[in-house]
Amino acid sequence: MLGEVLRNEERANTVSHVRTVTPVQIRGWVTVYRLHDIGNAIDLEAASAALQPVSAARARPARGEAQAIQIANPPLAVDLGTASLAVDGDNHTVTFSARVFDFGVCALQARAPIPEGISWEALGILGPRLEASTALATAFAAALDRVEGLLGRSVERPERSPVSESYVVFRATLLEDGDGNAIPPASLSDAALARLLLNEAEALSTGACAELLHHRFSYYHNDLAILTWDNALVVDPRSSDEDVEYVLEFANAQLLELRVYDAALDAELPQMYDRIEAARGQQQTRTLPLPKRPLRQVLAGLQTRVADATETVERAENALKVTDDVYLARLYAGALELFRAAAWRHGIDRKLEIMRQTYAMLNDEEQSARSHRLEVTVVLLILMEVAITLIWH
Repeated sequence: MLGEVLRNEERANTVSHVRTVTPVQIRGWVTVYRLHDIGNAIDLEAASAALQPVSAARARPARGEAQAIQIANPPLAVDLGTASLAVDGDNHTVTFSARVFDFGVCALQARAPIPEGISWEALGILGPRLEASTALATAFAAALDRVEGLLGRSVERPERSPVSESYVVFRATLLEDGDGNAIPPASLSDAALARLLLNEAEALSTGACAELLHHRFSYYHNDLAILTWDNALVVDPRSSDEDVEYVLEFANAQLLELRVYDAALDAELPQMYDRIEAARGQQQTRTLPLPKRPLRQVLAGLQTRVADATETVERAENALKVTDDVYLARLYAGALELFRAAAWRHGIDRKLEIMRQTYAMLNDEEQSARSHRLEVTVVLLILMEVAITLIWH
């Protein structure tokens, strides 16, 4: 028993020792994502034809275990070319692309190679600076205008939502120490990860690291993916394998759709109450015996809004389905958990339920008013019949 305890302590000390490594040489790239909702839906077949001036492809995850991820309508990838951007006095060659999802989201990507010789600390600063730069914001705006112009009529009910989503992925294909030795991803210290992903210069407590860097995934001995709310680190020597980024982009697109409809319903509820009050005011001030029924218009609008929100959110959530608990599936589920997709969906469901209850209440009120009108009509007919009888006799 004592020997086992000593061996466990020795392993723990070894892991603790190994996890103090900070890379000196880093190869890879930084990708900044900017996602926008540009319409109710996008016909990807029509979009593919419309995007002929630029290269477009319907990509899927390529790993063998990716068969457990089913995508009924794969998004359309669009190449938007390369540009040189100046960020804080440094020029970066940035490759732009976009991915168009059938549920109305356009995900813009800006990829910049990691500068040679950059320190781990400087890399952690590069991502936020690149994301917040005015030059990149201008380039993203131009790229979005270009994509929307090319898509044209393939977008159903085009309207750019004010809600957008941003995400940064640090992709490393090589990590080396000062002696030129490759660093295993598992040996990255929590302090180094916190500096890169959380932009924290001071050492975090053990509890904070455990909570903020909890979403870690690994499939091979030489790969690693760590997710946080607004960025991620992906270490993989296979530069052509971008399935992790693909899944993260999909999860961000679904998150954006939830946020868009949550904000739309937030704005819709007070307007709904105003329309109800206005409709009731029209009923109270009516002078004709058989007036128009303004509540019907409110009821029709409510029904349309509930059906539209439910359909679009369901389409976004069902765009990617997981059939097995494999690496990419677990990573996708972890991203949705981290982004609190369930909480966003719960908020949307709660607002939709308020609208459904309001619809039911107004419908009952309208039916009651209709019954009242029928009763009045019957009484009037009876009185008319009595009057006619009295006149003729």
